[in-house]
Amino acid sequence: MNSTNPKTLPKTAAVAASPSPAPTKTAVKRITVVLAEDHHIVREGFRSLLKHEVDIEVVGEAENGRQAIQLIRKLHPEVVVMDIAMPLLNGLEATRQIRKEFPEIKVLILSAHNDDAYVEQMAALGASGFLLKQASAHHLPTAIREVYKGKTFFTASVSKRVLDRHNKSLDRGEKGGNRLSSREMEVLQMIAEGKPNKQVAAELGVSFKTVDKHRQHLMSKLDIHDVAGLTRYAISEGIIESTVRLTIL
Repeated sequence: MNSTNPKTLPKTAAVAASPSPAPTKTAVKRITVVLAEDHHIVREGFRSLLKHEVDIEVVGEAENGRQAIQLIRKLHPEVVVMDIAMPLLNGLEATRQIRKEFPEIKVLILSAHNDDAYVEQMAALGASGFLLKQASAHHLPTAIREVYKGKTFFTASVSKRVLDRHNKSLDRGEKGGNRLSSREMEVLQMIAEGKPNKQVAAELGVSFKTVDKHRQHLMSKLDIHDVAGLTRYAISEGIIESTVRLTIL
């Protein structure tokens, strides 16, 4: 099977079997979308692709997760197309914060990697879909329409086993998600990206002592006591890409 074609999943994880036809120009309702992608060329490609869809309107663009959250608070889009690997605040943590603050907004995750760990985190965080970047040019408009309608949309190569396991855990009332707070996740990402405490403090608008306190809490909670260990953890959890700070591993 072509790994970029969606396949049918259980109702709890429904996928359009084939691209749904775009509405005609008589349709007035336009789905408002914010694009969050740190690569300008990729983001420009998405915008150009969606510009031709009469029922989809890109109302904002962000190059990192923190900027995406700020835009969403201002623009209140109906769908957010969210890359996973972004600086300052990665797409997974941004999704967690968006879903907590704006549960009505649908989040469609984009990734260059078809990894079960990402899918599990995405499902636990409440994202409505997972689309491989390699498949996005063909399926992005359809995926946006599906998640807007309250359905879910996943690239065919996403493991059905992972989704089934997550649905079973929901039925049992289990909760997913990371045990770190949102602020701790932000600090962890910036530490793993190699930023010193002083820079982290400046970017978060907090004191040096506050950052140091978060750093100590991180190490205590995770039972990790050096930056290299925190970086390895961040990579394993999909918080940063493996190319970041690779030399210390």
